Amino acid sequence: MVSIASLWLPILLSAVLVFVASSILHMVLPFHRNDLRKLPTDKEDQVLETLRRVSVPPGDYCAPHPGSSAGMKEPAFVAKMTKGPVAFMTIAPGAPPSMTSNLVQWFLYTIVLSVFGAYVATLAAGPGADYMMVFRVVSATTFMGYALALPQHSIWYRRNWRTTVVSMVDGLIYGLLTGGVFGWLWPR
Repeated sequence: MVSIASLWLPILLSAVLVFVASSILHMVLPFHRNDLRKLPTDKEDQVLETLRRVSVPPGDYCAPHPGSSAGMKEPAFVAKMTKGPVAFMTIAPGAPPSMTSNLVQWFLYTIVLSVFGAYVATLAAGPGADYMMVFRVVSATTFMGYALALPQHSIWYRRNWRTTVVSMVDGLIYGLLTGGVFGWLWPR
């Protein structure tokens, strides 16, 4: 049996490779440039000032909100939903722009997914396993981690499906890269 500890190199190398690939996909290539739309220029300050004025604390929100499943049938709620707009939003506290915390969290996340890919692979393959066997198991496992929960946001929170699909393609690329590293460095 292969131990997860013996897979430290493919775990770390695949995490670094995914981190670099995600940087290229998000910062160099154009696929993610339109993931988030900008409010109309003349409305952005007005919307932000309104949120500041009403002191909405950081968190995830939807408006209108029914309050309960029974509230979804209330005529007032139905009227608000019908009239629109419907908003799903995350409010974060103000801070100077910095990606450091996000990038650290993302790198740790890539390590966690590589560890899970390693764990599943140790259950499926022993020492000397065929490259394609390891590649398929780890690629599928890490693809699931990177991508298969994303449609929930389009289904329930109306996230743009194009953004979800593009992010799932990213997840496929990350899974294939991770599987490739594990197949290459699998203990013989």
